[in-house]
Amino acid sequence: MLMFRYLDHTADIAFEVWGKSFEELIENASYAFYNAFVHLDKIKEKEKKEIEVHGEEIDIVLYRWLNELLFLFDTEFFAAKNVKVYAENLKVRGELIGSRFTRELVRVEPKAITMHKFRVEKRDDEYYAFIVVDI
Repeated sequence: MLMFRYLDHTADIAFEVWGKSFEELIENASYAFYNAFVHLDKIKEKEKKEIEVHGEEIDIVLYRWLNELLFLFDTEFFAAKNVKVYAENLKVRGELIGSRFTRELVRVEPKAITMHKFRVEKRDDEYYAFIVVDI
């Protein structure tokens, strides 16, 4: 089940994300990212991209993951409709299944994943993240 919500934020897009596991948190953050910036209902599942990131802490891993999504969005005009993530300790690899898009499908253009109030927390039996993207 997708678990994210957008928050009001001046000049940026902010969202909260939840997941029962770190993998699910990253998947939901990916869906929140894509849904905010492209008309996801128009993206086809035609192409597969694989990405891998690692870090010293879980917040750095999620930050790097989102930056990889932004890189593919900006350089290859790629958006994923289906995301599957596999994590082992602080190393994450994932499969993005989607397609390239045209400018007409862009809702608003993301500029950068910011560290402003960026955080990932383990809360009881779930993971939580707060993310701000500069637009």
